[in-house]
Amino acid sequence: MFEKFCDVLCLEKDFITVEINPPHGASIDNLIADIKKYDLQNKVSGFSCTDNPLAKLKMSGVLSAIKVQQEFGKPVIATMSMRDKNKLSLQSTLLGANDFDLRCILALTGDPAKFSDQPEVKGVLERDSTLLLSIIYHLNNGVDYSNKPLNPAPKPIYPFAVSNSYAKDMKQLQKRMIKKLNYGARAIITQPVYDMENAKELLALFEEAKEISVRETAKEAQLVLGQFPIVRARTANFIDDKVPGISVPKPIIDEMNLAAMDGEAKEQEVGFALSKAIFDDVMKAHGKVHLMTHNRFDLCAELIG
Repeated sequence: MFEKFCDVLCLEKDFITVEINPPHGASIDNLIADIKKYDLQNKVSGFSCTDNPLAKLKMSGVLSAIKVQQEFGKPVIATMSMRDKNKLSLQSTLLGANDFDLRCILALTGDPAKFSDQPEVKGVLERDSTLLLSIIYHLNNGVDYSNKPLNPAPKPIYPFAVSNSYAKDMKQLQKRMIKKLNYGARAIITQPVYDMENAKELLALFEEAKEISVRETAKEAQLVLGQFPIVRARTANFIDDKVPGISVPKPIIDEMNLAAMDGEAKEQEVGFALSKAIFDDVMKAHGKVHLMTHNRFDLCAELIG
């Protein structure tokens, strides 16, 4: 299953994953039912499950990923945040997940604990996400982080990493790509892109990063372009003003602001049309997309068509 997943990622044109945000509750069954409602499992290459984004309490991303993967028989990328776990916990979780055949891991540093909705939460954060990539490198060589042999050795783990989609100095963004490729990332998923010039620049930077990287696995690494459809003007304005590492072009913001003046229905109609256009353009030019919709699986299904 995972070998085919990686073959699709590396060799085939169309590769689409959809992000699932586990619930603030004790069951993911309602989200699974919603995915089935829109037959999304038959329209995508796989899914991903987040790990307490914005440090807000959610059901375990790893356990959610195991359940979704078993339900649909499709690979799920489990996000693991450095914020909440030390290297002992990270290794233990990876080994346990491996026994359930959960083997795609997205390494994140994680949003700061100060954003949490839980009282007096303290981050662990022994290091940034490269520590997790390094741990995975060790496990893939049959040893733990202290180089002690593992018996039995885990099945191959496929590490993913993330990147901003925009920076004032795009070369600095490229340096971070190189660092993650050097630590063994097999793919890098970007923050959302909203125009093709941004997408093309990222792809060019990534190809250069692959050539510069010292890691052999970088040669087959892939860039997956993030997509977050905007159907509300306030969302477009918030992302552009407040979310680091993403740029929403001014023409899109202006068009969304004008549409909002004509009511919510018009606003959503225009927003979806703009989102569909960039999604189609990215799929045509690159074909590797990660959809983030805050569990709007209806929106995912409409975009994919």
